[in-house]
Amino acid sequence: MLDTYGRIEKAIHYLDEHRAEQPRLGEAARVAGLSEFHFQRVFRQGVGVSPKRFLQFLTADFAGELLRERRASVLDAAYEAGLSGPGRLHDLMVAVHAVTPGEMKRRCAGVVIRYGIHAGPFGRCLVAITGRGICALAFVQDSEREAVARLRERFGGARLTASDKETRPWARNAFRSHRAPLELWGTNFQLKVWEALLRIPAGSVACYEDVASAIGAPRATRAVASAVAANPVAMLIPCHRVILKTGAFGGYRWGTARKRALLAREAAAHPADDGF
Repeated sequence: MLDTYGRIEKAIHYLDEHRAEQPRLGEAARVAGLSEFHFQRVFRQGVGVSPKRFLQFLTADFAGELLRERRASVLDAAYEAGLSGPGRLHDLMVAVHAVTPGEMKRRCAGVVIRYGIHAGPFGRCLVAITGRGICALAFVQDSEREAVARLRERFGGARLTASDKETRPWARNAFRSHRAPLELWGTNFQLKVWEALLRIPAGSVACYEDVASAIGAPRATRAVASAVAANPVAMLIPCHRVILKTGAFGGYRWGTARKRALLAREAAAHPADDGF
């Protein structure tokens, strides 16, 4: 039996697949297995906007419109490259560790990481936490076992413990507010890129070239793309807000449909002043 988040996710997939047909509220409600009234209410609670408003932003060319109308001006401004201070990447963070991939496993030795699988409006997620904050948030693309195996591979020296109970409030907060304390490990370059992503406002987008320029490495577009793909915390570090300079969505580790849905949700919740 589907839980509420599972029903919302099913409806989101339906709306995305049939966006060109602009399905009515009743059609999406039937797919979710709910009455129109109940579906309208739980969809707004889970996604943050009404189904109709969400659908308006699921058009074929809305990414290009976003890039033209909502390019993140904050990344066009002068940007001081580098970390904002020792052990601090952004006010969202509580701990940041600049390490090489080899150092990471040694540094994680003995660290206790608790994880759980939770349903969310954009799909099931694996949420992993340390004593300080979320260190990983990954959409479950295949099986839960494989998602846990990837977590174990990333934090090879850590002690992993399954605990849905302890991770549930963290997951709930991440789904609802897209904000939570984080503990991150990454190379200096990755940390610079992730900080730049945090500076892209919700409802806006940037292209890879914008991000490269923002961190003072305008020719490092490919390296930026790799760092974006290596983002360990989906949604909370908004790698979904980076698209191609052509206006196309580009690739996304968690699937193009999910990227389109995340952007549509944010664009609908943060309308531009010009009415787009």
